[in-house]
Amino acid sequence: MNRRNFVHTTGLTLGALTLSGKELLAAMLAQNPYKMKDLRGGVGVFTERGGTIAYLVTPQGMAVVDSQFPEQSTHLIGELKKLSDKPIQLLINTHHHGDHSGGNIAFKGIAEHVVAHANSLKNQKASAEKAKTEDKQLYPDMTYTDTWKQKVGKETIKAHYFGAGHTNGDSLIHFENANIVHMGDLLFNRRYPFVDRSAGASVKSWISVLDKALKTFDNQTLFVFGHAFDPEKITGNKDDIKVFQDYLSKLWNFVEAEVKAGKSKEEILKVTAIPGVTEMQGDGIQRSVQATYEEIIGA
Repeated sequence: MNRRNFVHTTGLTLGALTLSGKELLAAMLAQNPYKMKDLRGGVGVFTERGGTIAYLVTPQGMAVVDSQFPEQSTHLIGELKKLSDKPIQLLINTHHHGDHSGGNIAFKGIAEHVVAHANSLKNQKASAEKAKTEDKQLYPDMTYTDTWKQKVGKETIKAHYFGAGHTNGDSLIHFENANIVHMGDLLFNRRYPFVDRSAGASVKSWISVLDKALKTFDNQTLFVFGHAFDPEKITGNKDDIKVFQDYLSKLWNFVEAEVKAGKSKEEILKVTAIPGVTEMQGDGIQRSVQATYEEIIGA
């Protein structure tokens, strides 16, 4: 333990001896609720509430991928200002969901540009109109359809769109020099995924999207995941992608076989585990089973 952490920890321990239960809880909650971790090449990750955020700090400027919610983005912006007085040149959204783009509004007047896939912008606008939250949005002002690329400092950031998956507007964001890829919600690490059929999601296409990711990036690529069952495992490698892809493949094959066998939706949704799948955890298996069922029958 280094001296700074020792002093901090010791101070908390000694201080706790003089506090009541309520005071101790308040003191614990007063500690930063978020975590920032440097990865490599000026790229790091921020976690608090919502999908994982990635950030880039260079001597010339900064970039951020995803924004969680307004409070969380305010925390992130405050920490980035401590690291650099250079501008946030880019805010990039991997997709439109509120736990990835809801914090965009905190970057209003701060981020020079907001970038996303064209479908992500459409989905964000549709969701905001439905929820009547248009005044709480900062929409992308730069969109793309296949690939997009821009430099921040000496780092090149490239966005890829490989097709429908978690939604029909998911981007993979590659920090090329650092060789780090933010997968957004195209990767739920060891956790049952949300499949947003209302936003054009496709389980069958998602399997192909992950195959393209495995072929596009090399074995030294570090991947950042939108969510993970273990909150400490939001980064990983191709093996983690293969585990999730295997789940989706076995999910599709299982539901397809059940449908062909004449099983009803209600019967299929009683499943508590997908045959051959051992590494997925938590709640939510029914939501991906239902989405797969609907896709197979064309609902």
